[in-house]
Amino acid sequence: MLKGMTSQRLIALSLTGIAFLNFPLLALWDRDVHVLGWPLLPFGLFLVWGILIAALAWVMERQKTN
Repeated sequence: MLKGMTSQRLIALSLTGIAFLNFPLLALWDRDVHVLGWPLLPFGLFLVWGILIAALAWVMERQKTN
């Protein structure tokens, strides 16, 4: 049961990543604004990428402890 739930969570996480890193949502980040000296688009990409990696690590570590 746990292996199936982990697979479902990983698939959902992958689909979420594809959705957030796809063109229509990326167009929302394409502004002439700077955050901490970075343009908003690269900052947003790295932020989403980091969140996806952290969520992946959380899902995989949670699977090991159960």
